[in-house]
Amino acid sequence: MVNSTEPPSPERRDFLKKACTVGLGAATVLVPAAAGLTVLLDPLRRKTEAGEKMLITTVEALPKDGTPQKFAILANRVDAWNRLPNAPVGAIYLRKTGEKAVEALNVVCPHAGCFVDFRGDKKDYYCPCHNSSFGMDGKIADPKSPSPRGLDSLEVEVRGSEVWVLFQNFQTGKSEKVPVA
Repeated sequence: MVNSTEPPSPERRDFLKKACTVGLGAATVLVPAAAGLTVLLDPLRRKTEAGEKMLITTVEALPKDGTPQKFAILANRVDAWNRLPNAPVGAIYLRKTGEKAVEALNVVCPHAGCFVDFRGDKKDYYCPCHNSSFGMDGKIADPKSPSPRGLDSLEVEVRGSEVWVLFQNFQTGKSEKVPVA
């Protein structure tokens, strides 16, 4: 006859101890590792606020003679783990080309990324980094310019009297306009 009050075999107890130890150890390591990985990969999961047109000014605020006016572009920016509300992300030149027509140019030179200045006396844009000049329409004015393309034009929409611009930066040093992600 078999005695049912006999304790379980020592091998079975050792297996249960080891299984519990491995399970608790794995949980102790995996929970902080998963939390750390979530924090590390968080910026990759976030959506950016790019791709929307921004209200810049009104048509009436632009000079009637077509002289370009510089405007800073402010946007909410998410940079890694930081949220920066109303941070400067660039600048543009706006100029009237008709009664309700407006042209927008990015101020970044396509050659090396320097900001161009508008020279009112010569009626051109000038890049101080490589002494290049661009016409009022943004096209290269100096044939010796190292810039691979003219200034980057931006999409403009006039809604009533408001001027809305789709702001974006483009890669420098390339002959075609490639948006920066």
